[in-house]
Amino acid sequence: MSNADIIRAHYAASDRGDLEGMLAPFADDIRWTEAAGFPYAGTYVGPQAVAENVFGRIQDEWDDYTVAIDEVLDAGDSVVGVGTYSGTYKKTGRFFAARVAHVWRLENGRVTAFEQFCDTELVARALRD
Repeated sequence: MSNADIIRAHYAASDRGDLEGMLAPFADDIRWTEAAGFPYAGTYVGPQAVAENVFGRIQDEWDDYTVAIDEVLDAGDSVVGVGTYSGTYKKTGRFFAARVAHVWRLENGRVTAFEQFCDTELVARALRD
């Protein structure tokens, strides 16, 4: 399985709501970085930290949150996913849609790093009353 296929499998697990499948390719010391200005900004180390501080919070705080990936670009040990985030923030009832790029780094078939690039202002507007 290519690195791009590993990332496609992660996105497919996300589409199914399969947290175990989403976390399966993560290295024990994965460094997951959410963009500055994003509600979950920062770097989380380890699959459990990502599950709790990113995936869990998204599930708790948003309705119909989706990550629609249009394209997966294979650059060997680096893979880029390009798509759109969308959802409705539960506290405000506001919907957003914003383009996103994910940069994945892999070693020996394991995801060692992730970095998100997103128009965080579009997300922030959904959070405001």
